[in-house]
Amino acid sequence: MEARQITMVQAAAVIASTIIGVGVLELPRLSVNAMDSGAPLFTLIGALIGLVGLILTTVLGVRFPRKSLIQYSEDIIGRWLALVINMALVVFFSILTALASREFGEVVVTSVLKRTPLEVTVIMMLLLAAVIVRTDIATFTSVHLFYLPFMFVPGIAIVIFSLKNGFALNLLPIWGNEHHQIFSGLLTIAALFQCSFVITLIIPFMRSPKRAYVSMLWGWGISGVLYLLIVIAAVAVFGPEEIKVLMWPTLELAKTTALPANILERLDAAFLAVWVTAVFTTLFSTYYLTIKSITQMFRLRDHKMFSYFLLPFIFLSAMLPQSVLQMYDYIDIVGQTGLILTVGYPCLLLMLAMIRKKRGEENVGSDHQKNL
Repeated sequence: MEARQITMVQAAAVIASTIIGVGVLELPRLSVNAMDSGAPLFTLIGALIGLVGLILTTVLGVRFPRKSLIQYSEDIIGRWLALVINMALVVFFSILTALASREFGEVVVTSVLKRTPLEVTVIMMLLLAAVIVRTDIATFTSVHLFYLPFMFVPGIAIVIFSLKNGFALNLLPIWGNEHHQIFSGLLTIAALFQCSFVITLIIPFMRSPKRAYVSMLWGWGISGVLYLLIVIAAVAVFGPEEIKVLMWPTLELAKTTALPANILERLDAAFLAVWVTAVFTTLFSTYYLTIKSITQMFRLRDHKMFSYFLLPFIFLSAMLPQSVLQMYDYIDIVGQTGLILTVGYPCLLLMLAMIRKKRGEENVGSDHQKNL
């Protein structure tokens, strides 16, 4: 594998397709519960908070262009302290993988395969992810680049066609009538963007690491625009009060949307196909980040051995919630707590790196690349 082979476009695609995931279905309900008709504004603010963590991680990556966060954290705070915190990161992203697969299973058995056991749908998605994470970084980025248009373009199309059923009054006032648990709600929305942490694996392989800033903004912008438009469309069509009683408002939005000339009277089947792709790319990234981090922490050369080794633990974690409601409680807790790792940890590392004047070298050998 050649070093420095990932382009700016590929890096942006990885970030965008990783962020766009299972959270698409429940996003309008999360925003409406917190800020009523002000859900679009609330979503935008939450996305900006999520951008903070992405910026911090990118700045660190550009400062240490030949290493990932797992590696340069040892240079900044010492190997043993870094090992403890990095292990927490591994556990966090493995739990994210588990919860994403569980949410995927719940939606599939509720909406499509109603007679299929939940365990079957979950294990099949995890097996698919376990197989493909055995690839190298070049294939990893190529998969994301290939699938991104199949998620973004249909998603935008559904939003555009659904707006003909919308009412502008449902979006007023833009700051909302009621405000409930705004702080926790903002953290939950921001948590939808924390999978962009995968950029720490990408920067060491970019042809021009300094262009990671552009990739970061494009990746965040693509996913952020899609999320914002989905919330606007859902609130405009259903209104805040109806969204509060819908489990997956975005799926219901697709059901009420038809193509011109009634080519398709309902787009929920097409939307589910797009959503499955989004779930897959997110699982791919979180699973890949988990096993790559373990490989780097223990200075191993091959990450493939962990792809099947972690599978039973992730599957058991996915099956822990006893119901859909409990699953979403776990998702909220894990997502909000994880911001300490995905935002707070990079912030701490960056401050210490600046204080200690730590910086990676641009023109060093390729040993680090071979070990990534």
